[in-house]
Amino acid sequence: MEQFKIDRINELARESKKRELTAEEKAEQQKLRQEYIQAFRGSLTRELSNIRIRRPDGSLEPLQKKKK
Repeated sequence: MEQFKIDRINELARESKKRELTAEEKAEQQKLRQEYIQAFRGSLTRELSNIRIRRPDGSLEPLQKKKK
């Protein structure tokens, strides 16, 4: 995610503490937050896909998704 979008999220958060945001500002804030969450989840997923577990026998095994 671009830095200017993160800066805008923070700017809107500061403004919301000072005054009520307009409907357009609230919509923009929600859209930017969703975009940030998607970027964060994607980054975390890529990071976790590169992690390997070393077993006692020395073999490396990728992480498995937790079964529900």
